[in-house]
Amino acid sequence: MKLGEFEFNEPVPELNNPHVLAVLRPWIDVGNVGTLTLNRLERHLRSKELGRLSKPGMFYDFTRYRPRSFVNEGRREVSVPNTIIRYAQRQEGPDLITVHLLEPHLYGEDYTDSLIELLKFMGAKRYCLVGAMYDMVPHTRPLLVSGIGNAADTEEENRLINAQPSDYEGPTTITYMIAQEAAKLGINTRALVVHLPQYLQVEEDFNGTARLTEVLCTLYNLPERLIDRQRGVEQYEKLQESVDSSDAGSLLQRLEERYDQEHQDAETPPPPLSPNIEEFLKDLNSGFDTNQ
Repeated sequence: MKLGEFEFNEPVPELNNPHVLAVLRPWIDVGNVGTLTLNRLERHLRSKELGRLSKPGMFYDFTRYRPRSFVNEGRREVSVPNTIIRYAQRQEGPDLITVHLLEPHLYGEDYTDSLIELLKFMGAKRYCLVGAMYDMVPHTRPLLVSGIGNAADTEEENRLINAQPSDYEGPTTITYMIAQEAAKLGINTRALVVHLPQYLQVEEDFNGTARLTEVLCTLYNLPERLIDRQRGVEQYEKLQESVDSSDAGSLLQRLEERYDQEHQDAETPPPPLSPNIEEFLKDLNSGFDTNQ
């Protein structure tokens, strides 16, 4: 079955109020955090392939996204980069569609239009972009998560997953049009991004993966055993050795001080008013009510 530029496997399943979780490479998938997280969820949920682009070369420059050659049972084959869509049906809660987006080099508007057609056809209730970005944050503190959303309960959800609102302005990706157009269709949109320490750049960041997995497990009532915190802790402990042997130590100290100061200001409640001031405010309010 052809839908936009995607070819879908038949029969196409009927899904229950599906939520779409998407990762975009390479724009916000540093440390492969989004990819690793979705792969973990897909294995647990036993996700099945729903479809992929019928002609990925229409959108991708294969000198930038290289096809890969491999040997399968004695035969040489080629894997072509593509946008892969999978789905998982669940007993409780919304079904989940996972999308591994590759940022297009050509015909970006047609690419996003095809994904909007997917959301409409599958009856998606939410489109959520997940991933990670580099930031000036210390690796010795809990990783921050920021996000935006258009739902009325976004602020409440941020408190649930301990995320902060995003105020990012600047260069972005043409695929942001997916969320913009989805919102016009009444689809709930969300973006959740883990902030990784910029001075520690690794191909696979397991600490960031654990943090993003924790967020999605909380939102979708998935088992906590999917969160592999220990692997991330061990990875960052090993990276600490490189920090100690470089000039990054003084930078780390400044980042820790800024992190602690900002979070102390955010988490410390204001001091109580003195009894005299409270009495004055009561009298002031009483007088205001009388004048009214």
